[in-house]
Amino acid sequence: MAFINYNGKIVDISTPVIDANNRGFKYGDGLFETFKFKKNQLILLDEHLARLWNGMRLFDFQIPKLFNPDFLENEILQLIQKNKLTSARIRLTVFRGPGGLFDPLHHHPQFIIETGNLPDNNGQLNTNGLHCCIYRNALKVIDQFSNCKHNNYLPYMMGALFAKKEKCNDAIILNQNNNICDSSIANIFMIKNGIIYTPSLNEGCIAGIMRKQIMLELNKLNFEVIEKSIDERELIEADEVFLTNSIFNLKWVETIENKKFGNKIIQTIYHDLLKTNNLIFC
Repeated sequence: MAFINYNGKIVDISTPVIDANNRGFKYGDGLFETFKFKKNQLILLDEHLARLWNGMRLFDFQIPKLFNPDFLENEILQLIQKNKLTSARIRLTVFRGPGGLFDPLHHHPQFIIETGNLPDNNGQLNTNGLHCCIYRNALKVIDQFSNCKHNNYLPYMMGALFAKKEKCNDAIILNQNNNICDSSIANIFMIKNGIIYTPSLNEGCIAGIMRKQIMLELNKLNFEVIEKSIDERELIEADEVFLTNSIFNLKWVETIENKKFGNKIIQTIYHDLLKTNNLIFC
């Protein structure tokens, strides 16, 4: 039997917790964070909660004093223990409660915490490269909310469904200028002539926690990393491509549509990252 945490109460996962008048359900009025528990630690928890707090401020939540990072950490750890997990994927969703479009009952955050087991090989570099496609039917808007992980997820959701239909591992999402944004579940990097490029935050991509961490580590390892706008042509002409997120860390992309990529530099990066910080990149 699996359990979730709903507003501080641990309940069976099958328990109905959202009513039809919930703004998170009706309008996507909320945010979420996905991170992992491994080696008896919540990996980069402070970074994830800092991003969540920034998003709640942008969303005009009124945050009670007792709703703080220490409170959430304790609630997460209790749920992991209840579900008897030693390695876990955690999703923390924060949303506004009931009310109409113009008249929410209040602006206090409500929350759901979910946990799932992680396989033993989580975080290892994939031996078989990912096959990706480009999704063009929904473009990511660039605005002050673009870098948040909010529940208005249409381009990513439809991109993921498109990828499954096309028998791809992931879909690359474009922004309103038809430049590369990110993928349906990850940030994207490309390597050309030994230089690493990634879409800047001004391109509307998610401000990924692993994206930030890997960029910091790459700079320490004397790799040149450039944030810029990247169009489809530049991506297809890259030598290597990889994706990053807080669950799988780093995965190399073997193909995008009909273009095939190598992974020689990516393998070097992966092994260097393991040496520099084995906990984060485990």
